[in-house]
Amino acid sequence: MPQIGWFEILIIVSIAIVVVGPKDFPHMLKKIGSWIGSIKRYVSNVQDQVSNLENETINVDEDLKKKKTTVKDKKNDQE
Repeated sequence: MPQIGWFEILIIVSIAIVVVGPKDFPHMLKKIGSWIGSIKRYVSNVQDQVSNLENETINVDEDLKKKKTTVKDKKNDQE
């Protein structure tokens, strides 16, 4: 995986200042920051939903095992 060093970041920022302009550059950084924040919140939300689904699946599996054992016990008692 390629790594970006400080020199590369400095070049990217310099080009961005030239292309966007020094007056609008802070506004662009703020907008990019809000996009990154939105993406992080979305990913966190998806991770929470997957975790909740995993916990629900484990609970359902445990309930099924308990019911299966109960049914086996009842069946053995009837015999």
